[in-house]
Amino acid sequence: MGRAGRAIISAQDRCRGRPSFSLFQAEELKVKYIADLEIFVRVAQLGSLTAAANSMDLSPAVASTSLKRLEAELGKLLFLRTTRSMRLTSEGERFLARCRPLIAGLLEAEQELASGSSVISGNLQISMPSDLGRNVILRWLDEFQIRYPAIQLKVQMSDRIANVFKQPIDLAIRYGVPPDSNMVALPLVPDNWRVLCASPAYVMKHPPLQHPRDLVQHNCLFYMLGDTLYNHWRFTAGDDQIEVEVQGNRVADDSDAVRRWAIDGHGICYRSRIDVAQDIAAGRLQVLCPDWRGESAPLYLLCADRKQVSPTVRLLREHLELRFREFSAGF
Repeated sequence: MGRAGRAIISAQDRCRGRPSFSLFQAEELKVKYIADLEIFVRVAQLGSLTAAANSMDLSPAVASTSLKRLEAELGKLLFLRTTRSMRLTSEGERFLARCRPLIAGLLEAEQELASGSSVISGNLQISMPSDLGRNVILRWLDEFQIRYPAIQLKVQMSDRIANVFKQPIDLAIRYGVPPDSNMVALPLVPDNWRVLCASPAYVMKHPPLQHPRDLVQHNCLFYMLGDTLYNHWRFTAGDDQIEVEVQGNRVADDSDAVRRWAIDGHGICYRSRIDVAQDIAAGRLQVLCPDWRGESAPLYLLCADRKQVSPTVRLLREHLELRFREFSAGF
């Protein structure tokens, strides 16, 4: 929707200070600029004006003006602003709940128009985490290729971090803020974190886990990337923070294997919540110490240069972002 939303207002109408389309209504919602809605939703999603502006190829000043215009039109304060963060007001929360389905519908409409009016084609080489790629993303790529059959996909599934500068990779889907500031990082699931999980069978057979420090009494399932063993698990609850060095008898360099061990009752895993969402919903796993949040694990679509963000890449990003939003709505 990014291009469509910003293209709706003509340069002439901007100069005159009025929109080039008539006011639309969705029940009680009245908004003159569709792009303002998109910016509002993105700022609410990322919790940062600067991050939202960067993700939409806008300057922070333009994004700030958009929000002020939206608040003035509605006559409501949507955000409580501090020097470090932006938090939704109660009115902003209610408005966001109405805006999300509108934006999702507009994204779908744009993709349908794009598929009907022009041929989206080309080769895309994508690297993604093994567990998330195999069990979640692959079916969404199927949908995308059905919609745009002229696209050729080459998928690499590995937990090793792909080097988009040196390897023959166009895009990489990865957890965490990229260490290289030169990379283009487009957020897919910015508000994601790790959770403790175990199977119901394991929970029944072992002492209750009432606090993260109780992990020392349990068998923990380790993930290893390269030579790094991830055996220090961090948690936050309000202003309290704790780091626990855990012990266990199983280590894998494949995140899918760690998740399967947990399902089979071999111990406790520390996983991204979107990796285990389907298992939790199906009752194969249950969250432990839900009041304690694990480390942040935002999911990004990465590429080496902004010139690589082609119309095809933008459509793929919008498709995945929409699917992840729907996927994570229930948890």
